[in-house]
Amino acid sequence: MTNYSREDLSWTSDLKEAFGGDVELQDEQGSAVRMELKAEFKVGEQRYAVLRKPGAAEGEHELYHVSPSPEGDISITTIEDDDEWEDISELYDECTLPEEL
Repeated sequence: MTNYSREDLSWTSDLKEAFGGDVELQDEQGSAVRMELKAEFKVGEQRYAVLRKPGAAEGEHELYHVSPSPEGDISITTIEDDDEWEDISELYDECTLPEEL
Protein backbone atom coordinates (compact mmCIF):
# COMPACT_ATOMS: atom_id res chain seq x y z
CA MET A 1 0.00 0.00 0.00
CA THR A 2 1.37 3.39 -0.98
CA ASN A 3 2.10 6.14 1.53
CA TYR A 4 0.59 8.66 -0.89
CA SER A 5 -2.86 9.47 -2.23
CA ARG A 6 -4.16 11.12 -5.41
CA GLU A 7 -4.14 14.49 -3.63
CA ASP A 8 -0.34 14.27 -3.17
CA LEU A 9 0.32 14.14 -6.92
CA SER A 10 0.35 17.15 -9.23
CA TRP A 11 0.92 16.80 -12.98
CA THR A 12 3.78 18.76 -14.55
CA SER A 13 5.03 19.35 -18.09
CA ASP A 14 8.67 20.51 -17.84
CA LEU A 15 10.10 17.61 -19.85
CA LYS A 16 7.39 17.79 -22.51
CA GLU A 17 8.00 21.52 -22.91
CA ALA A 18 11.78 20.98 -23.12
CA PHE A 19 11.97 17.82 -25.23
CA GLY A 20 8.56 17.04 -26.73
CA GLY A 21 7.17 13.52 -26.53
CA ASP A 22 10.48 11.66 -26.41
CA VAL A 23 13.59 11.86 -24.26
CA GLU A 24 17.00 10.37 -24.92
CA LEU A 25 18.83 8.56 -22.12
CA GLN A 26 22.10 6.66 -22.02
CA ASP A 27 22.11 2.96 -21.15
CA GLU A 28 24.81 1.22 -19.10
CA GLN A 29 27.01 0.89 -22.20
CA GLY A 30 26.74 4.60 -22.99
CA SER A 31 24.45 4.08 -25.98
CA ALA A 32 21.59 6.50 -26.58
CA VAL A 33 18.11 5.11 -25.97
CA ARG A 34 15.06 7.10 -27.04
CA MET A 35 12.11 6.67 -24.67
CA GLU A 36 8.53 7.85 -24.95
CA LEU A 37 7.44 10.32 -22.28
CA LYS A 38 4.17 8.97 -20.91
CA ALA A 39 3.69 11.33 -17.97
CA GLU A 40 5.45 13.60 -15.53
CA PHE A 41 4.38 14.69 -12.09
CA LYS A 42 5.58 15.77 -8.71
CA VAL A 43 4.92 14.46 -5.23
CA GLY A 44 5.98 16.94 -2.59
CA GLU A 45 9.14 18.54 -3.96
CA GLN A 46 10.30 15.46 -5.89
CA ARG A 47 9.59 15.31 -9.62
CA TYR A 48 9.09 12.06 -11.56
CA ALA A 49 8.90 10.95 -15.17
CA VAL A 50 7.11 7.90 -16.55
CA LEU A 51 8.97 6.65 -19.62
CA ARG A 52 8.38 3.71 -21.96
CA LYS A 53 11.10 1.93 -23.94
CA PRO A 54 10.57 1.36 -27.65
CA GLY A 55 8.71 -1.89 -28.22
CA ALA A 56 7.50 -2.18 -24.62
CA ALA A 57 3.92 -3.28 -24.16
CA GLU A 58 1.31 -0.66 -23.35
CA GLY A 59 1.21 -0.32 -19.59
CA GLU A 60 4.88 -1.28 -19.17
CA HIS A 61 6.73 1.77 -17.95
CA GLU A 62 9.77 2.89 -16.01
CA LEU A 63 9.91 5.62 -13.38
CA TYR A 64 12.71 8.15 -13.00
CA HIS A 65 13.61 11.13 -10.82
CA VAL A 66 13.60 14.46 -12.64
CA SER A 67 15.86 17.16 -11.23
CA PRO A 68 16.22 20.66 -12.65
CA SER A 69 19.57 22.35 -12.04
CA PRO A 70 20.02 26.01 -11.13
CA GLU A 71 21.43 26.52 -14.67
CA GLY A 72 18.15 25.32 -16.18
CA ASP A 73 19.34 21.85 -17.23
CA ILE A 74 17.15 18.85 -16.46
CA SER A 75 18.61 15.54 -15.32
CA ILE A 76 16.76 12.24 -15.36
CA THR A 77 18.07 9.56 -12.99
CA THR A 78 16.96 6.15 -11.83
CA ILE A 79 15.12 5.71 -8.56
CA GLU A 80 17.49 3.69 -6.39
CA ASP A 81 15.18 3.13 -3.41
CA ASP A 82 12.92 0.11 -4.06
CA ASP A 83 10.28 1.26 -1.55
CA GLU A 84 10.09 4.71 -3.13
CA TRP A 85 9.81 3.16 -6.61
CA GLU A 86 7.00 0.86 -5.46
CA ASP A 87 5.10 3.69 -3.70
CA ILE A 88 5.37 6.04 -6.68
CA SER A 89 4.49 3.30 -9.16
CA GLU A 90 1.36 2.41 -7.17
CA LEU A 91 0.41 6.09 -6.92
CA TYR A 92 0.82 6.59 -10.67
CA ASP A 93 -1.28 3.50 -11.39
CA GLU A 94 -3.94 4.70 -8.96
CA CYS A 95 -4.05 8.13 -10.61
CA THR A 96 -4.22 6.82 -14.17
CA LEU A 97 -6.71 4.02 -13.67
CA PRO A 98 -10.39 4.97 -13.58
CA GLU A 99 -11.88 5.34 -10.13
CA GLU A 100 -14.19 2.53 -9.13
CA LEU A 101 -17.86 3.41 -8.97
